[in-house]
Amino acid sequence: MLSLLPENVAFSLANPASPKMFSLRPQIAALSLAIPGHRRRLLARRRPQRPSSVVSMLTSESPNESPAFAPPNLSFPVLVNGCTGKMGRAVAEAAISSGLQLVPVSFSSLEKPGRTLKVGNTEIQIHGPSERESVLSSVFHEFPDVIVVDYTVPDAVNVNADLYCKLGIPFLMGTTGGDRQMLYKTVQDANVYAVISPQMGKQVVAFLAAMDIMADQFPGAFSGYTLEVMESHQASKLDTSGTAKAVISCFQKLGVTFDMKQIKQIRDPKKQLEMVGVPEEHLSGHAFHMYHLTSPDETVSFEFQHNVCGRSIYAEGTIDAAIFLFKKVQSKSGQRIYDMIDVLREGNMR
Repeated sequence: MLSLLPENVAFSLANPASPKMFSLRPQIAALSLAIPGHRRRLLARRRPQRPSSVVSMLTSESPNESPAFAPPNLSFPVLVNGCTGKMGRAVAEAAISSGLQLVPVSFSSLEKPGRTLKVGNTEIQIHGPSERESVLSSVFHEFPDVIVVDYTVPDAVNVNADLYCKLGIPFLMGTTGGDRQMLYKTVQDANVYAVISPQMGKQVVAFLAAMDIMADQFPGAFSGYTLEVMESHQASKLDTSGTAKAVISCFQKLGVTFDMKQIKQIRDPKKQLEMVGVPEEHLSGHAFHMYHLTSPDETVSFEFQHNVCGRSIYAEGTIDAAIFLFKKVQSKSGQRIYDMIDVLREGNMR
C-alpha cells in the first residue's frame, strides 16, 4: 500500500512517548499547529516544475520539439472554461505544451465585451454569460471532437454541466462544489461522456484509492480513535477541500466518528506561513492536508499528510484525463461517466 503514496505524502506511526518517527521522505521542519498537543511534521518539498511554454496556434504547425507529455500523433481541440483563473490558465498552458489544440475561447461570469487573454501565443476571447450557449454551440460545430475542461467556480458547476449536456459536449469537471448528486444525474440523463473529479492530481488520487481499499478491507480498524483534520489552501478557494472530505469518509468507514464541520480550514496567508509552513511563493496555490489520529488512551497516534505546492500536479493530471476521455469518445465506449480512478487504471499516463 505504501508504494501508492505520492512523494509528498507522509505515512507515519508514532508513539507519543517516543520522538522517533517513520516517514517515506526526510522531514525538514516540525511545526505545532492549532491542534493541541501534537507535533506536525513537514516533508522535504521538491519545487514543482511549471509546464513548458512551448505553444502553437490552432492554425499553425506543431512545434519542432516533441510534445511534453501527449502520445505521438494525438491531438484534439480542448476548450478550457475558466482560463481567467489560475488553475484554468495552468491547464491551458499544459494543453498547449502537450501538443493539444487550445480553442481560443473561454467564458466568464461577468459581461465584459471584447475581453481577451493571452496564453502563450494563443489569444483567447472571453465571453460573458449571455453568449455562452451560442458561442459554445458554434465551437462544437467547428470542432466536433472538442473536449471541454471546466475550472470555474462552485456556483457555476451545475449551470455549466447543464449547458454541456444540452449541447452533447464531452467534458471534464475539475471544479469542486455544486450539487454533486444533481451533476451526476444531469450527465447520466443526457448520456454525455464526462470525467468528474474534485481531485485531478494523479498521485493524490492514488493515495485516496489506497485509503478506500484500507477502509473496505479493514472496517472498524480505528474504532475509538479521535481524528483531527487541517487543510490549508490559497485564500481564493472558497469551499472545503473535496479531497479532505473523501479521506475523512474513509476514516469514518474505519470506525472514526468525525463531523465535517470539525475540519480546520486555513485560508489566512499569515497563518499559512507561520503555522503551516507553506513557502511564501506558493501562498497563491497550494494544498497542505494533515490527518491526525489518536488512540483512546493517547498512547498511539497516526499521521497522514500530503503537501502540494503549485498547480502542475493538477494540470498534468487534467491533460491525462482529457486524453483518456477523448479516447473513450472516439471508441464509443459504453460507459459514459468516469473519474480519476478510471484514468489511473487505464495506465497510459505521463
